[in-house]
Amino acid sequence: MNVTVRGRGRAHRTVTFDAARNEVRLIEQRLLPHEFKIIGTRDYPETAAAIRDMIVRGAGAIGATAAYGFAQGVRAFRGRGMAAFERRADLVFRTLAEARPTAVDPVNAMLGIRAVMKKGATVTEQQDLALGAAEAFAEEDVRHCREIGEHGLELIRDGMRILTHCNAGWLAFVDIGSATAPMYAAHAAGRKFHVFTDETRPRSQGASLTAWELSQQGIPHHVIADNAAGHLMQRGEIDLVIVGADRVLGRTGEVANKIGTYTKAVLAHRHVIPFYVAIPLSTLDWNLAGGADIPIEERAPEEVLGAWGVTRSGKREWVRIADPASTARNPGFDVTPAELITGIITPLGIFKPRELARRRKHLEAAVAKG
Repeated sequence: MNVTVRGRGRAHRTVTFDAARNEVRLIEQRLLPHEFKIIGTRDYPETAAAIRDMIVRGAGAIGATAAYGFAQGVRAFRGRGMAAFERRADLVFRTLAEARPTAVDPVNAMLGIRAVMKKGATVTEQQDLALGAAEAFAEEDVRHCREIGEHGLELIRDGMRILTHCNAGWLAFVDIGSATAPMYAAHAAGRKFHVFTDETRPRSQGASLTAWELSQQGIPHHVIADNAAGHLMQRGEIDLVIVGADRVLGRTGEVANKIGTYTKAVLAHRHVIPFYVAIPLSTLDWNLAGGADIPIEERAPEEVLGAWGVTRSGKREWVRIADPASTARNPGFDVTPAELITGIITPLGIFKPRELARRRKHLEAAVAKG
C-alpha cells in the first residue's frame, strides 16, 4: 500500500527479505501511528522475537515473517551434512511456530516450504529452495488478499456503515489485507461508505493501526470504544461487519480471532446484521476437530493493566491505568461458532462456514497449485 510519511508517498510491504544480508525486514508496528520505521532481524531467534513481541502481527504478516525466518534460519547453516541440517531446520521450525501459537498461518507457511525443500538433494539446494518458497508464500498472500477484495466487493453498497475489529488490514498481511480488502476495492470503485473501527483493547490495534490505514487511504471512519458497538447496532447505525481471523477450522467453520470478535458476532446475530470473516487459504486448519482444541495465547497482564502512548514531547511511554494492587487475565483470542457467521470470504469465493468441509478438496487443490 502507499504510505505518506512527512509529505512523501511510497509503496511499502509489511514484510520483505534482504537476501544479501539474510535479514527479514519489518515495519515496526508498535510505533504506529506516531512513527513509521522499518527494522531488520538478523537471525531466526530475532525474527521469532519480533513475532512474539508484536513488532509484526496479523495472520498473513506473521505467516510471511515465519516463512522468511525459516529460510533465514536454514540459510545460516554452514555445514554440509543433511542430518545436521535437518536438526537445524527442526529447531528453526519449532522456534518460529511457538512464537504465536494461536495463528496457524506460520505453521502452514513453513510446512509448505519444507515440502518444497525435499526436492533438493544437497544442503545448498534446499537452502535456495527455502528462500524461493518463502518468496512464493509472500506473493501468494498478496494475491489471496487481492482476490478476497474482488469477492467481497459485492457486499459493500453505497451508504453502508461497516464495523471491523482489531486490524486485518495490509499491516496484518504482506499487502492489502483481508477484512480491509473489500473496503479498499470498494473505495477504488468509487463507492461511498463509512467504517467504524473498534479500538481493540488491550493493545488497541484498531485505534492505532486500522484507523491509521484508513486515514492513509482517505476512507471515512470513526474509532469507537470496544463496548460501543452494541449501542450503534441497536440504533441501526451498522449495516455490515467484516473481520479477519488467525485460524479457521475447516471441519467446523469455527473462527479464532482477536479477543472481542465473539462478542461482536453475538451482537450482530442479535441485531440481524451480516457478519463476515475474510481469510487467505493459509488461515485454514484442517487438523483440529473443534474450537476447544485451538490454543489460546495468554499474554502478559501488563497489557491490560496499562497502555502505551506518546507524550506531548514525543516520548513513547507505558502508563498504568489499573489499581496498583490488581492483576489481570489477558487471553489474546476467542473462538466464534459457525452459526454466528454469515460467510467466509476467501480467494475462491464466499462460503458458508460449514460449507468449507464439503469443499475441502477444492480448497486444498488451490493451495497445492499456489
